[in-house]
Amino acid sequence: MAKIFAIDDDEKILAFIKTALLREGHQVETFTHTKEVTPEKAKFADLILLDVMMPEEDGFAYCQRIRNLVDCPILFVTAKAGESELIHGLGIGGDDYIRKPFAVSELRARVAAHLRRESRGHTHVLRCGNFSLDLTGKKLFHDSTEIALTKSEYLICAHLLESAGQVFSKMQLYEAVFGYDGSSEESVIVEHIKNVRAKLKEFKEDPIETIWGIGYRWRK
Repeated sequence: MAKIFAIDDDEKILAFIKTALLREGHQVETFTHTKEVTPEKAKFADLILLDVMMPEEDGFAYCQRIRNLVDCPILFVTAKAGESELIHGLGIGGDDYIRKPFAVSELRARVAAHLRRESRGHTHVLRCGNFSLDLTGKKLFHDSTEIALTKSEYLICAHLLESAGQVFSKMQLYEAVFGYDGSSEESVIVEHIKNVRAKLKEFKEDPIETIWGIGYRWRK
């Protein structure tokens, strides 16, 4: 059982989310405004479902405000999911999107996928070139310098680096990272990889290779 916080100014959406996830055995708390969920309170959540379009403080602003203080997955629940919004939301530390309107099955599957990945355990370090992956601490290093990654960015890097040289499609990466085997949002992977590449270029490295028409691989 996980503790899930849902923040949305639409009480009908909150009721829908709560009913769906309570039936999965989760503990669900709902809030109509971000001011009800202080960073100290948010630390107790295992996952946060966060609407984007809210009065006073929107979901993006709230995510950016708490991301460095809160370790759990943050999923935006919104109809506002154009490319520019997607890039911004993932860039500030969001992990995924659920587009409104959504079915109960999609909500449950996305939540279950993100909770599953949080429970994965690793006990060793992988090295490839100048990069090393601390699978216990879930950190990526260039030589001895840690690269600041969001959880989703780290998991994409980990999946690619663990099978360096192997090509993965966007759908394969999505399913490997998020475990959701329905109608996947492949654009999430594209934007996460863009963000990762920008961070790695600071070290004058570009290990993630695009195989046009197929997907991506980590260069050996």
